[in-house]
Amino acid sequence: MLESLMRLDEVRLNFSDDSRFLLNLTIALIMFGVALELKPDDFKRLFKQPRPVLAGILSQFLLMPLLTFLIAISLKNYITPTVGLGMILVAACPGGNISNFISSLARGNIALSVSLTAFSSMAGLILTPFNFAFWGNLFMKVYAMGDAADLVRPLEIDVVYVFKTIFLILGIPLILGILCNLKLPKFTAKILISIKRFSILAFTAILLIIFIKNYDLFIEHIKFILLLVLIHNMLAMAAGYYAAAAFRLSKQNRKTISIETGIQNSGLALALLFNPMIFPVDMPVGGMAFIAAWWGVWHIIAGLSIAGYWSEFSLKPKTNESALAGQTSYNQPE
Repeated sequence: MLESLMRLDEVRLNFSDDSRFLLNLTIALIMFGVALELKPDDFKRLFKQPRPVLAGILSQFLLMPLLTFLIAISLKNYITPTVGLGMILVAACPGGNISNFISSLARGNIALSVSLTAFSSMAGLILTPFNFAFWGNLFMKVYAMGDAADLVRPLEIDVVYVFKTIFLILGIPLILGILCNLKLPKFTAKILISIKRFSILAFTAILLIIFIKNYDLFIEHIKFILLLVLIHNMLAMAAGYYAAAAFRLSKQNRKTISIETGIQNSGLALALLFNPMIFPVDMPVGGMAFIAAWWGVWHIIAGLSIAGYWSEFSLKPKTNESALAGQTSYNQPE
């Protein structure tokens, strides 16, 4: 496994400048669609009913990166540095754009999901580069202490440039989307569904392009990447669920926080990876890119699967646990 992943580390995925521009544009469009559903009231809930949100924030931005670091370190004899860094980069990203949809299917707390999306999208401007720099550099230091020290290349992360990139891809679309929702509510209502559908289809198309252009590489290495992402994602969802349980939250809120923790914005990770100002062209990032690309596929499969299990594979809401129950308040009875 290690030998195979070592070959993967030296691979530079076939992805042109035009494709990179389309990826950045698609991520920006996705975040604009997310912001079209956000209102100031979503942020006010952070202060009025803090306990569920606090559990979600800690799970996503503290527990998830810490857990990922521990997983990567425990597997350091079986993975390469960039594969571990890919896991940490994905963990450092904010929640994925489909988490609200997955939460609704799972009969989770939609209001809590939206509030966590609002916070994680904004906080990700600062916490994503910080978490990746902190845990990534710590991982590289620990990895270099082992027998594989000769495999490690120095990692220098320009946090300021990462912040600028994330602000362009996330910050500006979020601000524009929230302003559009506030100033043009009727127009927003007309375009919301179309924007969300188109952005998801566009991101899926980009993942397919990456797969097709690098088909042979995926076929050769996917069995190892699939296993790593499967373990990583399962532990992330479990960590979110039991973190919420530690806060004595209701099952509905536990499901929501589990989904928010396990659904990551892997598209942002890819956008950062394909930026030569952050990761120079001579830096081996094949392992990181494969991890991020497969996360973009797998978390949708895993999210839909767990949502189906929690909803008993029925799209009809139950009277005692409606998917809309959290729209007015997400501080549900424990």
